[in-house]
Amino acid sequence: MLRNILRININNELDIVLAYKRAMQLSERLGIALANQTKFATAVSEICRNVVEYVGNGAIQYNYVEENGFNYLEAIISDRGRGIGNLDFILQQSNRFNYESSRGSGIANSKKLVDQFHIETESEKGTKVVLRRKIPSQTALLTKAVLDQWTLEFDQEKDISPYAEIKKQNMQLLELLEQLRVRNLEAEQQLYEIRRLNTKLQQSNTEIGELLAERDKKNKLLQKINENLDSFAHTVSHDLRSPLQNIGGLTTALEACIDSNHLEEALILLPMMREQTMKMDRLITGILTYSLAGHHDIQRRLVDLTVLLHQIISSLQVPAYFKIEVQPDLPNLYTQEIYLNQVLSNLIANALKYHDDPENGIIKIKYEKHPDRLLFSVEDNGPGIPAEHQAQIFDMFERGLQNARLDSTGLGLSIVKKIVTEKGSNVWLESHGRGTKFLFTWPVEDLVEEKNEE
Repeated sequence: MLRNILRININNELDIVLAYKRAMQLSERLGIALANQTKFATAVSEICRNVVEYVGNGAIQYNYVEENGFNYLEAIISDRGRGIGNLDFILQQSNRFNYESSRGSGIANSKKLVDQFHIETESEKGTKVVLRRKIPSQTALLTKAVLDQWTLEFDQEKDISPYAEIKKQNMQLLELLEQLRVRNLEAEQQLYEIRRLNTKLQQSNTEIGELLAERDKKNKLLQKINENLDSFAHTVSHDLRSPLQNIGGLTTALEACIDSNHLEEALILLPMMREQTMKMDRLITGILTYSLAGHHDIQRRLVDLTVLLHQIISSLQVPAYFKIEVQPDLPNLYTQEIYLNQVLSNLIANALKYHDDPENGIIKIKYEKHPDRLLFSVEDNGPGIPAEHQAQIFDMFERGLQNARLDSTGLGLSIVKKIVTEKGSNVWLESHGRGTKFLFTWPVEDLVEEKNEE
């Protein structure tokens, strides 16, 4: 439904002032808020000024419109000019926050100030602009009698003073600008708070991501530990069952010999039973050593490597013709002596144990200092380690060598790896054909620097 309210011809600046004033009066009578009154009247003034400036004359029609359940105050400004050729460019300016004042910019300004905006233009046939401001729902319906009364009041109104009206418009615009400034400040504060919260949220998300990554890492580590524990338990139970079964069989045989009074046969069985018992003892000792490796809170002490190696070699059963060459002038370390003892004794003992030609056997123990680590090596000229066994040689109970010995527990190299890893270092081997070279690093911080004597 559409009801015409009033029409004003637009020919000069005074008509623009009158159109602005009527827009304010109608907005006020229809219950529109003051800020929205000013916006609507300003939009009307902008379009009317374009008509006067670029066409010369036109008209504005105010209407009361009911559409889709809402009521609107409508202003239709029309002219019979040449039309607007660059309308698309002008309308695009309404999407920008800042732009330079230019011809037709009043259209873009007006579009921002109203609830509904529509424009039609055609070359040489003129332009029509429709401006609408929503009327509050609590406003009473506009009847014909009320419209007639408003028309009468407008006709009886005294002459308008352009100066007074423009001054009033300026005051209203200043008030509106102040309201906009306050709202902009509030919006800036809200944006600042939103950015702060977003930054905090991003930090929290990063921390959560790191915690999740750490959790996943620990879960994988725990899963690996559980798998190793299962393997450890399975292997231990298997390796312990073998000598127990042998002891059980020997015990049964020994009982049979005693019952039948075959003491000579019993004497033959006793060393075999002792060997199985010693095998169990070595295995249990090795398991305990592995489980405790790297977990002792052992105090560090000054260690003379030359003396330590001499003690290790003296404690081992070295064949008569076997040569062990130790690099002279080894340094002193301030470290856990028991750890270094276990690493070196296991490597040297393995080189002795698995050598296939003891009469010509040679072991070379060397040391190098690097800026970030100490490097030790134990090299032998034995049979070497096949490439297919090198990847798992440091695993627990690994006896995959062709010349594996019965007195081996399969824990020596796994103990070495565990201790070296606990020290934050690495251990590896090099073997190509005959000969094997085991290398391991040690923290350079444990090195005791010698002072130069003058």
